Amino acid sequence: MAEAKEQVVLEVCGQQVTVTNPNKIYFPEPKYTKIEVVRYFMSVADGAVRGVRDRPMALKRYVNGASRPAFFQKRAPEKRPSFVKTATLSFPSGRTADEIVVSDASQLAWIANLGCLDLNPHPTRASDLDHPDELRVDLDPGPGIGWKQIVDVAIVVNQVLTDLGLIGWPKTSGSRGIHVYVRVFPRWSFNDIRRAALAIAREVELRAPTIATSKWWKEERHGVFLDYNQNAKDRTVASAYSVRPTKDARVSMPLTWEQLAICDPAEFTLGTVPKIFAERGDAHRAIDDAPATLDTLLELSAKHERDGQGDAPWPPHYAKQAGEPKRVAPSRAKKPVDKPPGKTAARRAKHPLIVISKSPGKEAALAGLERWKTKHPEAAKHLIPDDVLVDAMRGRHMTWTRVRVNLRNVPVESRPKEETPDPDYDPIVEWRKPE
Repeated sequence: MAEAKEQVVLEVCGQQVTVTNPNKIYFPEPKYTKIEVVRYFMSVADGAVRGVRDRPMALKRYVNGASRPAFFQKRAPEKRPSFVKTATLSFPSGRTADEIVVSDASQLAWIANLGCLDLNPHPTRASDLDHPDELRVDLDPGPGIGWKQIVDVAIVVNQVLTDLGLIGWPKTSGSRGIHVYVRVFPRWSFNDIRRAALAIAREVELRAPTIATSKWWKEERHGVFLDYNQNAKDRTVASAYSVRPTKDARVSMPLTWEQLAICDPAEFTLGTVPKIFAERGDAHRAIDDAPATLDTLLELSAKHERDGQGDAPWPPHYAKQAGEPKRVAPSRAKKPVDKPPGKTAARRAKHPLIVISKSPGKEAALAGLERWKTKHPEAAKHLIPDDVLVDAMRGRHMTWTRVRVNLRNVPVESRPKEETPDPDYDPIVEWRKPE
C-alpha cells in the first residue's frame, strides 16, 4: 500500500483502489476522515458485501461529508475501473440506467471513495431484476416514539413471521428505526412482495393496535409505522453496515433477535463496530442459507382482501394501481354531506394540517418548528408527538424536509392560521437546474 499526501492507494481483492482526498473530514464532531470511512468498510467488508452482493444500487453520495446534503446518482460514472460492474435497470418512465453492482470488497472501497456512506441496493440480484429475493419490513417510528416501543413492534413482527414459517433478520436502521429482512426465492413480482409486506403490516397492527400502524397517511398514524411501500419497485433502504449521516456516524447494525432486545442503537458507530465485528462476526452470516416461499403471506393477504381490506395507497410518483383506494390524504378528501339537490358537497377537512417549514436540511426545518412553537405557545402546549409530521421529500437529486403540524388537538379558537413557512425552501428550484 502506497500513501501520498493527496491520495491513498489500497490493494483490495487483487485490485488497486485509489482514495482521493483521504484526509477530508466526513464527520466533523468525531473528526472521521474519508480514509477512515473507507477503512471502516474494509474492516466489515464480509458483512457489508453480503448485504449488497450482486444487487444494483443507486449511489447516495456525500461528497462534502455527512453534515452536508447528499445527492442521488442512479447512473454509474462513465469513468470507472474495469473491475466495477453494472446492471441495466428499466424504469416505469421507459428510461434505463446502468447502476453499480458490488460483488466484492474492491468495488465496496471504490464506491466509498465516491462518498457513499449508506448503501442503497435494490432487493433483486443483477441476474434477475424482475424477481426480488428480499422482503423488507421497515419500522418507521413517529415523533417522540422511544426505542423500547420500536423493539416491541419488531418482536411482534418476529412473532408474525414465525407463525407463518418465515425467518426474520433484524438490524438497526442506523437512524431511529429497525429493518427486518426476509429472504425469499426469486419467484414473485415486486407487486407480490409489496402485497406480502402489506399483509405483515396489517397483521402486526391487528396484534398490537396501540403501538403499531399500517396507515400510509401520516396524519392517521400513531406509534410505529410499518412502511410496506419500501417494497415497491425502485425503492431502496440503507443496507447492513451502512454508515448513516448522523453526528456520531451511527451504523445500521445486523443483530440477532436476542441482541436486538437488549441493545442501545447508539452503541453502533463507525468507531465501535469494527471491534464488535472482529469479536463476534456478522449476525446475518446465514441470511442466504434458507430462502422461503411467499405462500403463507399471500394467503394472509387474500384473507385480508376477503375481509374487506383491499390495496393500500402507493407512493405519489407511482402510476395509479388497479384496486388502489383514492390517493388523497384524509385532510384533503371530500366528505359526503347532506346537501340540497343540485348543490356540490363542500370540502371538509378531517385533520387541520398546516405547513410550518421547508428546508434542504432537517435541522433547519426543525429549528423553524421551534420558532413556530415560541410564536404560538397556546397552540404548542396542546400538541402531542404524533401531531408533528416530519416528511423526507424526494427531490430530483436529493431529499429535503417538510414539517407540518396537525392542529386536531388544539381548540378551534386557539388554532393559528397557516403562515409562510420558515424557512421556505422551494423544491422547484432544484428541478430547474440543468443536468
